[in-house]
Amino acid sequence: MKNKIIYLLILMIGVLSCGKDFTESTAYGALSDENLQNAQGIDLKLIGAYSLLDGMSATGGADWEKTGDNWWFDVISDDAHKGSTNGDQADLFLLETFDWTSSNPYIYGRWRALYAGTNRANAVIDLISQITDGDFTQQMAEARFLRGYYNFQLQRIWGNPPYISEENYANTEFNQPNPGPIWDKIEADFSFAKDNLAPTQNDVGRPTSWTAKAFLGKVLLYQKKYGEALTLFDEVINSGKFALLPEYVDNFRLAGDNSVESLFAIQFAADAGQSYNGNRGGTLNFPGGGPINSCCGFYQATQDLVNAFQTKDGLPLLDTYNQHDVANDYGIFSDEAFTPETGPLDPRLDYTVGRRGIDFNGWGINPGKDWIRASFADISGPYLAKKSMYYAGEDANMGTGGWGQQRAGINYHIMRYSDVLLMAAECAAEGGDLDKALNYVNQIRNRAKNMTYVKDVDGSGNPAANYSIEPYTSFPDKEYAIKAVRFERRLELGMEGQRLFDLRRWGNATQVMNDYIANEARTIPPFGIAAKPYQDKHNLCPIPLNAIDLSGGVISQNPGY
Repeated sequence: MKNKIIYLLILMIGVLSCGKDFTESTAYGALSDENLQNAQGIDLKLIGAYSLLDGMSATGGADWEKTGDNWWFDVISDDAHKGSTNGDQADLFLLETFDWTSSNPYIYGRWRALYAGTNRANAVIDLISQITDGDFTQQMAEARFLRGYYNFQLQRIWGNPPYISEENYANTEFNQPNPGPIWDKIEADFSFAKDNLAPTQNDVGRPTSWTAKAFLGKVLLYQKKYGEALTLFDEVINSGKFALLPEYVDNFRLAGDNSVESLFAIQFAADAGQSYNGNRGGTLNFPGGGPINSCCGFYQATQDLVNAFQTKDGLPLLDTYNQHDVANDYGIFSDEAFTPETGPLDPRLDYTVGRRGIDFNGWGINPGKDWIRASFADISGPYLAKKSMYYAGEDANMGTGGWGQQRAGINYHIMRYSDVLLMAAECAAEGGDLDKALNYVNQIRNRAKNMTYVKDVDGSGNPAANYSIEPYTSFPDKEYAIKAVRFERRLELGMEGQRLFDLRRWGNATQVMNDYIANEARTIPPFGIAAKPYQDKHNLCPIPLNAIDLSGGVISQNPGY
């Protein structure tokens, strides 16, 4: 799976779908289902279903609108700004400033890509159901896992998505109503996968029974079924199959691809030229110029996120982190003097965010404005994204195109083991088992404490800042434990496409986001001027207008739009 040539295979056998309704429609091509009713045919269609994990469907639209790594969902959280100039990708500017409409192409692009994924999974399920000879339970379990995953994404983005089954798919009855959440359907698919997938796979990138348990646990967590979810998470943790990598940063380098910390990932790959196997959806998210003459300066961290990495006595400032701003170089040109903040800081900061004066993934000192495409009049501030940028000396890029685009070959971790530990800690805290919650959180913090820190580029071997992190000694009560676990998720998983969905499921997004807008305006005034208030309606995205129109009015709009 790592060296997948998915698009070539699918194009060759002619089973790519064409879009007719609000999803991709029935698969048409040179080979009929009758000719595919064998193990090879099933696997070819199954590979087609996997290929939609990165969002690159055949339904048109820009790659970055439908991307599978969910980076632009961070842009509508307090973790990231869109980056670049305000006018570049104006539709994303509207999303970040909470001027949302049901016709925004980013929202429609992700919708179409996810339904393309469910339909390709349905095509596999339907094909297997037509075969009377042979045992294809494993392939069925993989297909149902994928359908569960695509529907989980639809559910947490829109809240009330239509459910398309293999029967709807086979009968081309795509225009299904959306009366409410589809959690039961998602649970059923992940439960089947949990019970029928093998505990190991020969091909990296395919889910195992342990993967399915973790995802089922996540679905239960989203529904606040904390006890049931914790049972599953504990089974995964106690299996001995997974572990934290000694070096946090390896999760964002080639060394972390399909490692013991990776439960499920989009399998990107590096090769020569402008490959279809690299991260096409993240191609905008490199410095605007910078060390590799890249494009386009999107996906910049917020001051709010940077401030969250401040520590006192090695612990985060859970309630007061915005009372002091980490020094930034907003409004300062690269040839002007600037002294970066030294700390005390959580060492994960400088593996997450590109700050002026700190080494940028082995490419040398980040000089600040010279590598920032956004002007001081734009809304995006002075920081760069590090987790999406490959390291100097690692052949992880896909080559540079005509406008400087890069396509990184490093996997995107849809779920990694630290996420499982933190979800388990959250369930334990919610259930009052504070000792277990403390143990799981401290495993994360101890990894960060004992890892190699970013070094000063002066050759001294000294850390680049005053990094200070310690485990918690105790959680004095349930309220404190829940707050600490939630904060740890932000520190550990920052700029990984998780934050918005956490805020939504915790039910505090409206308050947190409006506090963020007010705080961010202090250091980046253009953002404060442009951003509208976050409203309760923003806890769900609008159903795309095109989907409603193409359904003939069968699909209903979410409230507030």
